[in-house]
Amino acid sequence: MNFNKDTRIGEVLEKAPEKAEILLDAGMHCLGCPASQMETLQEACDVHGIDVEEILEKLNA
Repeated sequence: MNFNKDTRIGEVLEKAPEKAEILLDAGMHCLGCPASQMETLQEACDVHGIDVEEILEKLNA
């Protein structure tokens, strides 16, 4: 799967659970929160002050 800015956190965890470590290492420690499941990668990165392009590069590597 190719992830993009509009991919929801829940979708990442569902389709590629092994990628959770990338998000956790970036500082997204609320992956289990029900609200975070509906957030897009862009929204989550904005909230945490993370560069979405950097996360996308790692997720899609």
